[in-house]
Amino acid sequence: MDPFHLVYLPVGVGTFHMESAADQFARSVRALQAIDGNVIVPESPLLSVEALREFITPLHPDLVVFQNLTFANGAYMSELLRRYDGPVLLWTLREPVIDGGRLRLNSLTGAYSAAHTLRNFGNRPFRYVFGAPEEEAVGNAVREAVAAASSAKAKAPAREECPSAKPEEVQAAALKEKLRGLKMAAVGHTPQGFGFGRALDAELMYRFGVELESIEVRELINAAKAVSDEEAADYLARTENAVCGLDKTPEKNRLDHARLYKAYTDYVRAHGIGALASRCWPDLFTEFGTPVCAVLSLLNDDGVAAACEADLYGALSMWIGMQLSGEAVFFGDPVSLDEQENTLTFWHCGMAACSLARRDTGAVIGVHPNRKIGPAMDFGCEAFPEATIFRIGREPDGSFRFFIAEGEALDKPKQFIGTSIVIRTDADSRRLAEESVQAGFEPHYVVMKGRHGAVLKALAKLYGFAVYEY
Repeated sequence: MDPFHLVYLPVGVGTFHMESAADQFARSVRALQAIDGNVIVPESPLLSVEALREFITPLHPDLVVFQNLTFANGAYMSELLRRYDGPVLLWTLREPVIDGGRLRLNSLTGAYSAAHTLRNFGNRPFRYVFGAPEEEAVGNAVREAVAAASSAKAKAPAREECPSAKPEEVQAAALKEKLRGLKMAAVGHTPQGFGFGRALDAELMYRFGVELESIEVRELINAAKAVSDEEAADYLARTENAVCGLDKTPEKNRLDHARLYKAYTDYVRAHGIGALASRCWPDLFTEFGTPVCAVLSLLNDDGVAAACEADLYGALSMWIGMQLSGEAVFFGDPVSLDEQENTLTFWHCGMAACSLARRDTGAVIGVHPNRKIGPAMDFGCEAFPEATIFRIGREPDGSFRFFIAEGEALDKPKQFIGTSIVIRTDADSRRLAEESVQAGFEPHYVVMKGRHGAVLKALAKLYGFAVYEY
């Protein structure tokens, strides 16, 4: 049997009393080595989520001793749990000095953050101990945790050979693993009445292994305002090469679009964002004077799944669709059905990847249909013979479900001001609409090229999610 691997994770932040933290770290290492001479320890305290990630990624622990060397927020425990599902001993250090002066460690508050995350990760069981490294209770707790984890490892059944998996199951398993490396961003809050798109960071991490960070939309607006005309020039040129009719947009809006495109791109690159959901109205119209629609469209063609109206689960659905199809996907509302043609039309006010535009028109630039401000996308999408409609949705009790339907994208011109795509569904389109409304599904959907229902069903099975297939 493989040797037992005990791993010590001393986490914290560098804004507390580092001399005290260094002393506690050295004493903790000595205490753990006295119990297990092979304990795996970092060279120094792990003072960022990135440092924790770098240290834990190559390891295969049988037991983790997670110690709040100083306070650290729940993101540290989340980073561990997205990569590890074994036993955890949570260790809180006793505050070393109480003299009316500075709080040196604040380890106990960190333990509350870590434990809250553990409970939100499917109510994960864990052991807990409070005390200084030399205290008998701490040593006993570590020994008991090691003994229990060693016994569990010894009793674990040998892996059985699995029967050959179906291709869609292999693809789904690979996609699930890839999701564990995704980092998303929430840019601003959902508008009133659009709460279906909200997501908690702990929930995304637990259910999908996805990391979420948040930024206020005003921060990106302010970053855009600081971009000079010279800095914006390259982004303006990129847009001009991708779209048609940008010259009809007032110069101020063209330049402000380019500034905003640079601000979003810089943020995405600096933070390693693979998908984002951005607030759009009313802020970008009222506070900036130029919509974000075209920026999100271009980000999708840049490989970043970008949804509007701050719909995070819409953005996650887009990212999955992009992985399956290998291309940008459409994001929009079901707005019209035609029983005679057996079609559903999906539309949005001005956001779709330029690569989806009809070849005879190209990615036409217009104005937002309600606010009458541009640039916003204004075109119909190209036809393709196989299409999948998809949405990660929620049941009333908060559990997840997948909406899946297949069909074909028809050769149709723009249906309304904005962007549109017309799908002839395999299922009866009226029944599909009526039943999905009755089921309470959300109003945003992804349309991707290709038939991917089998893989999506296999992915839902891996997660234990319900499937609504039409």
